[in-house]
Amino acid sequence: MAKTATELRSLLNSIDHRGYPAYKSTAGVYRFEGYYLSIDHVQGDPFASPSHLTIRVPGESAKFPKDYYEAKPRRVALQDNLTRRFHRVAEKYSRTAQGSGKSGVIATCAPGPEVLERTACRIDTASGDVLYRLEVGFPARGRTIDSGELIKILFDFLPECVREALVFRRELEKEYTKLLFLADDRAFVRSEMERLNLVAFVADGAVLPRESGISQKPMKDARPFKAPESLRVSLELPHRGTLTGMGIPKGITLIVGGGYHGKSTLLHALERGVYDHIAGDGREFVFTDKSAMKLRAEDGRSVHGVDISLFIRDLPDGRSTKSFSTEDASGSTSQAANVMEAIEGGSRLFLIDEDTCATNFMIRDHLMQSVIHPDKEPIIPFIDRIRALFEGAGISTILVAGSFGAFFPIADTIIQMDRYEPVDITKEAKEAAEKAGAGAGTPEKIMLPEKGRIPRPLRFLNTGERVKTKTLGRDGFSVNHDTVELRYVEQIVESGQSAALAKALLFLGKNCIDGKRTLTECIDLLMKKLEKEGPDALYPGSYVATGLTLPRRAELFACLNRCRFLNFE
Repeated sequence: MAKTATELRSLLNSIDHRGYPAYKSTAGVYRFEGYYLSIDHVQGDPFASPSHLTIRVPGESAKFPKDYYEAKPRRVALQDNLTRRFHRVAEKYSRTAQGSGKSGVIATCAPGPEVLERTACRIDTASGDVLYRLEVGFPARGRTIDSGELIKILFDFLPECVREALVFRRELEKEYTKLLFLADDRAFVRSEMERLNLVAFVADGAVLPRESGISQKPMKDARPFKAPESLRVSLELPHRGTLTGMGIPKGITLIVGGGYHGKSTLLHALERGVYDHIAGDGREFVFTDKSAMKLRAEDGRSVHGVDISLFIRDLPDGRSTKSFSTEDASGSTSQAANVMEAIEGGSRLFLIDEDTCATNFMIRDHLMQSVIHPDKEPIIPFIDRIRALFEGAGISTILVAGSFGAFFPIADTIIQMDRYEPVDITKEAKEAAEKAGAGAGTPEKIMLPEKGRIPRPLRFLNTGERVKTKTLGRDGFSVNHDTVELRYVEQIVESGQSAALAKALLFLGKNCIDGKRTLTECIDLLMKKLEKEGPDALYPGSYVATGLTLPRRAELFACLNRCRFLNFE
């Protein structure tokens, strides 16, 4: 039963100047005008992590029309927008309440340019209720309660945040309409890509370069993208009308060109194209197959029980590569493992930049082959498998190649970036390869592993002892004293995804990994739950954390494959 806001004010006045632990008595649900405030968890000390709060605006008060959130693309876009609005308003008030430790902090989710599902804001499709989660540093002087400052936050600042962000306002109707129309159009383009046999699409007028290496803002005065005529696709969108751009077909695509001409910039936009983007980002109409995986060499990573024999024959020390394990992979073995793990995870598109690859994994030139006998070389280079992966397994590849001309004969599409403008040079490059005597050859048939790996149970999760997790930004997380390194999983775009992956690991360990199910079966079970409940499903406790962001299936696989403490049968 919810108490009234008046009762909360009285309680706060009664505990003013008492010891900080007296704040614990405020936990509960309180009825404010038009919404409910739930104090879910109270910090034990002003220097501890801020207290967790949830605001619930009933549907009849929020008044968002049902067609705003009935369809999933619209609901995700609206939730994302409300999260951004709340953050902008709350940022004005954070730390205005003074005190010791984290006093006055109003911590809200601060999204990047990607439109993602987060625990920060959720809309109930049945009731239209809007839930918003945040953290507040309850004010103190030393370790003594300062109720007056908390009353300002709860009774002055948060009501304004609710009015500005979580309640439908008629004057913003045009803005909401643009937001939802963009969501509809994005969903339409993705459906058309499958029909047109495309793995990626980049709209004319898109702005791909970023402001700097540490910024995701579009570069000012950057040259807008313009598709080459031979690859131009025209789409009739439900709301925007005609949209033209470059369609990249399924198969093997090379992106070539001189240094600093935009090759990696295009690839970077494509790797982020697995996510939708907000209006004004410049990449709101850049789309990539959602299963696409950016692959690279990853020296030093752990590998457990991966069949890399498609690329690495038996090693000189006699170790089999049918079930390869190491705590310190080389460039070539790590990249081979990354490819095979992506296949196991169901990726239909590989994104590769030669600058981050192990050269001996990618290619061996004719001179090296003539000097080093094949019997002395355990590596079967990627160039010898890339065509078979497409023809035999339906896996496309987009490869940035600044110096690998040997890929010309086997490529289906070759795009030259010339001062950030794409040019289709497929015909010319093929002719040049023929004159040089380079042929594509006939790809060998390949056999992919049929049996999935079975992870062994994580015993420490079922001892009843508390398991501590800590997020390390986008670079990974720790479980107790073990770190899961994710810095080279380059399509993680928010620290909230790392936090969600930590929770996903615990959920899988407790509920799915039983020594009988394959890794794929375990992740499939979790994905069904996430599809139904969103990232809230990862937090089965009494309250849901503020900062979880829904990861892709691909990142779930990448996370579990990098757990040094997870072994496989």
